[in-house]
Amino acid sequence: MRPERSTAAHRTGMLAELVCSNSLKSESESTAPWLLKEELRRLGSLLIEIAQRTRVPAGHALTVDRDRFAAEITSALESHPLIELRRGEVTAAPREGIVIIASGPLTSDALAEDIANLTGSGRLFFYDSISPIVDAHTVDREVAFAASRYGKSTDGTDDYLNCPFDRGQYDRFVDELLAAQPVPVHIEEDRTPFFEACLPIEELARRGRDTLRFGPMKPVGLTDPRTGRRPWAVVQLRQENLRAESYNLVGFQNHMRFGEQQRVLRLIPGLEQAEFLRYGQMHRNTYINGPALLEATLQLRTRPQLFFAGQISGVEGYVESIATGLMAGVHAAALANGETVRPLPRETALGSLCHYVSGADPADYQPANITFDLLPPLDEEMRLRLRRDKQARHAEVCRRALAALDTYAGGLH
Repeated sequence: MRPERSTAAHRTGMLAELVCSNSLKSESESTAPWLLKEELRRLGSLLIEIAQRTRVPAGHALTVDRDRFAAEITSALESHPLIELRRGEVTAAPREGIVIIASGPLTSDALAEDIANLTGSGRLFFYDSISPIVDAHTVDREVAFAASRYGKSTDGTDDYLNCPFDRGQYDRFVDELLAAQPVPVHIEEDRTPFFEACLPIEELARRGRDTLRFGPMKPVGLTDPRTGRRPWAVVQLRQENLRAESYNLVGFQNHMRFGEQQRVLRLIPGLEQAEFLRYGQMHRNTYINGPALLEATLQLRTRPQLFFAGQISGVEGYVESIATGLMAGVHAAALANGETVRPLPRETALGSLCHYVSGADPADYQPANITFDLLPPLDEEMRLRLRRDKQARHAEVCRRALAALDTYAGGLH
């Protein structure tokens, strides 16, 4: 709709204007962001190709000149003989034909209302409140203990890991939390006041030193097996249902810079050496509850000719948005040609991202960046062989993913 109607974050009328960052994350081989981009390269992604051409020095990250990046993409689409680019706000999705909705995290109010009508208003969200995720292997199990409150669990197993604080540890944590630097605000809508039902932990701490331990850090119903007593406070870690070998810090959405999150959250007993697969965030982001609505091909289950792509589909990040855009395009083209629409193999980063968007628990859904814990684990024999070599495990996951992608791509026309 730009430039006829802008958003709170954009400044130009160019397509693909990057707002919060100009980084497309790591290009270090055998990392999860590298794998996703490598899969996109092998499928001929125009945006990744342009990103390579407009790259600026930034160490191991694929970082672009945002003006050149947007200008080249705009030029490519404006000059393409098979593309008609119309400027203006779309207030409702077409009800006939093959349609891809890729309206981004700042979808206009009118279109958002129409999407709510299509999908059900309770399945459309307007703010992300994302809790951090840690690698399960980096949690100190000598400190963190498995238990559910009052011994109650859903299936006879303990649902949570619990990181217990004594009073001194809690006071130090609160002091450092209050002193942490916040993320710069990019759009006015991301400023306070926050939703009362979903406050960042630092805002809770500002309301009183004991607010956290009577909120997300309440220790009631738990006993630390090392002391036989109830802890002063507790951080609970919940295993992710579709994220192998990782834990979510329950209720720990926050507005701290990523470096500050690592520093402060490593003060949690049991997380001193934690590796963070995702940091907490809070910002405006319109997205649907994908697991309740979408197939792994990004088709709306109730209307297969309608696809969702980009951040509105329930992914987080530029490359993830590019990835779902390419996938929606590939699947829409197959549908238009009368071919079978085939989801990508789960072994691929692309396939696992789409599987998460469509198959996670809809009751507690949060958008996802690409991380290795979204991909299926290696078979037991390979895991045992490489159990002491994390880099080798990641390299094997990447090798397996690219082999599966090459086989899948061989069947595309």
